[in-house]
Amino acid sequence: MPAFAGMTNSFRLKVRDFKHPWKGTLKRPRMKKSSLRSWAAAMLTAIVYCWFGQAAAQTSSVKLEKSRLEVAMAGTGSTSLPLLVSLEGGYFSKRGLTVNLNQVSASVSVQGVISGTIDIYQGGAAAIAGNLGGADIIYVAAAVDKSSLNLFGQKGITSFEALRGKAISTTSPGAFGEIAVRGTARRLGLEIGKDIKLLYHRTPAEALSTFLLGNAEGLVITPPQTDMARQKGYPMIIDYFKEGFKIIGPGTSVTREFAQKNPNTLKAYLMAYLDGLRRTIDDEEYAKKICAKYTKLTDMNILTETYQQGLRVWNRDMTVDPSAIRNVLDDSSDPKAKSADPKRFYDNAIIQQVNREFAAKLFPGEVK
Repeated sequence: MPAFAGMTNSFRLKVRDFKHPWKGTLKRPRMKKSSLRSWAAAMLTAIVYCWFGQAAAQTSSVKLEKSRLEVAMAGTGSTSLPLLVSLEGGYFSKRGLTVNLNQVSASVSVQGVISGTIDIYQGGAAAIAGNLGGADIIYVAAAVDKSSLNLFGQKGITSFEALRGKAISTTSPGAFGEIAVRGTARRLGLEIGKDIKLLYHRTPAEALSTFLLGNAEGLVITPPQTDMARQKGYPMIIDYFKEGFKIIGPGTSVTREFAQKNPNTLKAYLMAYLDGLRRTIDDEEYAKKICAKYTKLTDMNILTETYQQGLRVWNRDMTVDPSAIRNVLDDSSDPKAKSADPKRFYDNAIIQQVNREFAAKLFPGEVK
């Protein structure tokens, strides 16, 4: 049976083999009879530049253990934009990978990774929950570990304390929305489940809808839904980025066995992602076009704000920070979490190799 068969909350995105994802990068100089030699020299320089660029991007000399990957992601917001650009820009196929990318709820994604129907989950804290539940799921990279979450209230609700006895709309159980709210509640002497109720949803869009319909007094969410709520005039109670809250989401999570058996494949995958990240940073208009395609947003102000929100959280160095895992463990509802060692939830060996051989050159001064 094909992977993801029967999943209702998913969509299939096919990788297209773009021969020239950077259209217009090399401009043909005007042709003049008197400058034939100059034109030839310019063309030769361009060809050599292109050859070196392609040679640096290829991994054909390295045998991939697995060339077809099933990848799940939690959402299509700003934190996932470089992944979508990597897909649409043809960067996976350039490295010999065929990637089937699907949006799937966090809990279903973890189940898929455990069963082997999903190879990679680009998501948040659900991977930690799966590990605590007995599955050997680990992070091998952290695309984002600076939270882009915002907590909103209905009009007239401007403090966290004002949510006592009320409900907050969020995404899946154990996802980073729940973790952030649990941490805030704990620091203020409140208890989730007793003082504040959480309403769970499969997707950020569903969580936003519940809030907009007035069925929840609070909403904890990421872009672009944050930008929609802000545009409608709902008061922001907490900007978790400004609070300095660190939590992995999305991170690249796999089973430990998969990482051990497919190191070259994971290396190629992470390098292709970084190619897409570079394109996302350098080509704002293209990135916003891709964002519009998958979020169905048409408001250019919201698209621009979503892009800017992403710029402040996308990691160039995707090394996993154990403190971001510790934050999840401290505020998890799982009784085993607080005593767990963060080291069991990640392995930085592959991303450190990618950093040395590739990312440090792609982002000089930002990655060591």
